Amino acid sequence: MSQIRPLIPLLVTAGILIGGNGLQGTFISLRALEEGFSTSLIGVIGAGYNIGFALGCVYVTRILRSIGHIRTFSAMAAIASAAAISMVLVINPLMWFLMRLLAGICFACLFATVESWLNASVTNKNRARTLSVYRLVDLGSVTAAQYVIPGIGLGGFELFAIISMALTLSLVPISFADRSSPVAPEAIRFDVKALWNISPLATVGCIVVGLTNAAFRSLGPIYAQGIGLSVTAIATFMSAGIIGGVVLQYPLGHYSDRFDRRLIILIATFGSLLAGLFLAFGAGNDEWLNFAGIFLFGAFAMPLYSLCSAHANDHAAEGQHALVSAGMLFFWSLGAIIGPLFASFLLEVFGPQALFIYTAAILFLFMLYTLQRMTARGPVPAGERALPFRNLLRTSSFFNKLAAGNNHKRKDR
Repeated sequence: MSQIRPLIPLLVTAGILIGGNGLQGTFISLRALEEGFSTSLIGVIGAGYNIGFALGCVYVTRILRSIGHIRTFSAMAAIASAAAISMVLVINPLMWFLMRLLAGICFACLFATVESWLNASVTNKNRARTLSVYRLVDLGSVTAAQYVIPGIGLGGFELFAIISMALTLSLVPISFADRSSPVAPEAIRFDVKALWNISPLATVGCIVVGLTNAAFRSLGPIYAQGIGLSVTAIATFMSAGIIGGVVLQYPLGHYSDRFDRRLIILIATFGSLLAGLFLAFGAGNDEWLNFAGIFLFGAFAMPLYSLCSAHANDHAAEGQHALVSAGMLFFWSLGAIIGPLFASFLLEVFGPQALFIYTAAILFLFMLYTLQRMTARGPVPAGERALPFRNLLRTSSFFNKLAAGNNHKRKDR
């Protein structure tokens, strides 16, 4: 515990940010529906956040190198707080799109700042424990945040104020952290062609995860409201998907380290496809069947990003792992921009079940592509893989570095 104690302020700040972000994502979708926004407009607003997130991923290292961690965090927290509270002052789709885009930029920079700081502060002795605490903070804060919505209610300004207060208060614990600011990180290099050459399957897989999982995060509350769930049940529905995403991460990761990762990717894709079809055609309006269905969907769909990243690292040369980390997050962001837009149009035309018909169709196509790639080249033997499976958060590319540490096995090529 003594090794973790100096990192507690950073972990508390991360919990506030992750919880506030999870609360905002669900609340904005439901509040937009309350304000009479169409489903397609809600999809555009959701895509705005992901556009901003992609921009933040590209520029955050330049900002950190220019003004340092403390100033970057302070500026982005203040802007994100102002963006949150301004949405209740001007209830307009264009305004909300712009504020969510701004929030995406800010959160990408905020998460990168915290995780870069953590990465500079941990050692190999406390790395595993820090990561475990960080994942618990992630799961606990996002899950708890969902129940703030039924506790406060969708109407009024209160939830906007709570989100704004949380972002402002995130400055407090980090201000009590170690006063020595870490060295600014190296610039992130994006090379789309190089990443494609490393692993076409992993590149397509991260886009697919963005297309499907981001659509669920943005439009899951709209689906749940459309089948008649109460606000409390909607919070449980979203939480079940998040909790489900934790259950199979390590079992699937363990087997992917032992066998051909593409086989495990195929199994996870098939499982999430079946869960999506169950939600679309089997669960109906039954509350508990929908809870079970989304739990299974999260259990199989959420690990796909980490599995694809691990597969890309299997084929990466020495020195290319930072490129893989940044590139996977960037390609996920591209899918996350398109997914809510297209899925929201389908929901508006065909009803709530269209969300999971859409995800099932995307996942089916990805299964076919995975099978094709399995015939194109052989697997990397387990003993020659540079990095083991790591359970990754899609918060910043620095989380990958935090998880990897310095315990790499060199890969003979």
